[in-house]
Amino acid sequence: MKSGVTIRADLSGKILQALKEVGKKDVLVGIPEGKSERDDSDIGNAAIGYINENGSPAQNIPARPHLVPGVRKAQSETLPLLKSAAQSILTGDSAAANRSLEQAGTLAANSVKSFITDAEFVPLAPATIRNRLSRGRTGDKPLIDTGQYRRSITYVVRDKNANS
Repeated sequence: MKSGVTIRADLSGKILQALKEVGKKDVLVGIPEGKSERDDSDIGNAAIGYINENGSPAQNIPARPHLVPGVRKAQSETLPLLKSAAQSILTGDSAAANRSLEQAGTLAANSVKSFITDAEFVPLAPATIRNRLSRGRTGDKPLIDTGQYRRSITYVVRDKNANS
């Protein structure tokens, strides 16, 4: 008895290869260590981001979560792209899958930047505002002083467990 199934083309090898390729990828949003340096500070943007995301009681810096909430804010836009990446994998199109991952990374990074601009964070301490004024800065928005930190937020699509 025949099953009625006819194989027109066997793409299983191509699909398995694409699944392996994209399954090995991560989309990471934040500040890559290599692009972290600043002219005006002894610590880099990556450290500044970590301290602001989690706070530092020793330095009297309250937590101002922005990376995780900013990425979460973009989920309604990034999830369809991740689904598209998976669908591209199933058709054996790893290039399209990578494009979808890149688009998801761009959307998530831009969402974090927008979150920093729009969110209501714990206000700056009066001493911090005085310090800004003494440097000729007038803003009182947390996480935004010179703009270097906000501009450093980006994404990378990389192999899982990569060191870069």
